[in-house]
Amino acid sequence: MALTKREQAHIERRLVATLTDACETAKAEIIGFSWLTHEVDYARFPSSLRVIWVFDTEAEKTQALANGQGERMVELTTVALTEAEVLVSPVAAHVQFDSEEQCQRVNGGNWQHRLARRHS
Repeated sequence: MALTKREQAHIERRLVATLTDACETAKAEIIGFSWLTHEVDYARFPSSLRVIWVFDTEAEKTQALANGQGERMVELTTVALTEAEVLVSPVAAHVQFDSEEQCQRVNGGNWQHRLARRHS
C-alpha cells in the first residue's frame, strides 16, 4: 500500500530529527566527519532509503573506516532509524560514505548532481 503524503511527511520529520542527533554525535567523536544526508524514494520505501555520511577529505574517510568508525556510523544509523520507527535490514546496506573532496573533484562540488548520479 502506497504511503500518503501525510505519512511521508511524518516519516521525513522523524528521520530528520533522529539523523540530526546521529550527526551531532558523530561530529563530536569522529575526526574528519562533516555532515550526513539521506535520500528516499517513498514509492519504494523503506528499501530505497540511503544514509550518506560525508567526510571532509578522502584521507579522513579512509582513516576513519580503517579505524572501525564505519561500524560506529552504522550503529548510530541503526539507533536513528529505530527511533524513527524505520525498519530496514541489514542497516549497513543502507549506509554509504563519501567526501567533500571527492564531490569537488568529480562533480564540481554539486552535491545534488552527485547524489542523483549515485542513486541511479
